[in-house]
Amino acid sequence: MARKEDISASVIRRLPRYYRFLGELLDRGQLRISSADLAAQMSLTASQIRQDLNCFGGFGQPGSGYNIPELHREIGHILGLDCRRRAVLIGAGNLGRAIAIHMNFPQYGMELRGIFDSDKSKTGLTVSGMKIMPVSLLEEFVRREKPETAILCIPKEGAEECAELLIRCGVMAFWNFSHCDLTAKHKGIIAENVHLGDSLMLLSYGLTNSDREF
Repeated sequence: MARKEDISASVIRRLPRYYRFLGELLDRGQLRISSADLAAQMSLTASQIRQDLNCFGGFGQPGSGYNIPELHREIGHILGLDCRRRAVLIGAGNLGRAIAIHMNFPQYGMELRGIFDSDKSKTGLTVSGMKIMPVSLLEEFVRREKPETAILCIPKEGAEECAELLIRCGVMAFWNFSHCDLTAKHKGIIAENVHLGDSLMLLSYGLTNSDREF
């Protein structure tokens, strides 16, 4: 088993894909799979899968492959999905509401505890069973409820000030849709920056550089 500090970011970023794919196999009733079959279905190599999983101790058995329920459970544990970490969402616009409504937070080890917005016209509206609260109550709420994670669905201009408040109150992890680079200034935090435009540009690149004629 590799030390945590020696595990590459690329390996860690493949773990959610393993978890999701194994879950799909379980939904179909499959209980065992070889590294070769798993690799073929995921467009990876068997050696890559074995190397990735060996970083966490290895889970296969020679000649019999992987026990899918066990591997799915262990990867979920590595990812922390068996926790219930409190989260707060700031920004109840179209994106924020969509995340609050459609994300199954407990499935990902999270519990959404509060939704906030600076728009007074949204205050008191109910989203996913919770009333939207004004940002003026955010600091009091965070100090009381002690969420570990903040979901930022606000414009870049207000994200830095909001993040500083949250960090002062003890929040150290951010799911950040604001396009503001929080880690550049706050070295001790964990931030997963989501740029939807970047993903679309990569798709455009693939189309532009494809040999296929349309």
